[in-house]
Order: sequence, then C-alpha cells, then structure tokens
Amino acid sequence: MCTHRPVCPSADSPHHHTAAIVSAHPEQGWSLLCNGTIVFDDTGELLPDGSVVAPQRTLGHALAA
Repeated sequence: MCTHRPVCPSADSPHHHTAAIVSAHPEQGWSLLCNGTIVFDDTGELLPDGSVVAPQRTLGHALAA
C-alpha cells in the first residue's frame, strides 16, 4: 500500500506501527497507516489480516482505570 519513499515497514514488521498515517480520525480515536494497520489511541492495533494487538498498558494507566 505504501507509495512514498522511503517505504514504510510492512504490517508484519516488528516496527509496523511507525508507518505513515494516511487517514487520521482523532475524534474517533484511531488512525489508518499506509501499511493497512489501524492504530487506536489506547495503543491497541488492528492488523490487515484481522489480528489484534492488545493495548500496551502501563502501571499508571492501570491505576487510573
């Protein structure tokens, strides 16, 4: 999906979350990356193959919840 240079990491790369944002929806809490990954404000991710990356919670977030 990536058409710019340098090419962004693919969705199966360990650094897939560093791909460029192609569509941001901060009012809804998510952004679409050029590699097809959807990243959410809570740090969760939905990969193009449908698999889910759970949010990376820190102790500070857990105590606030």
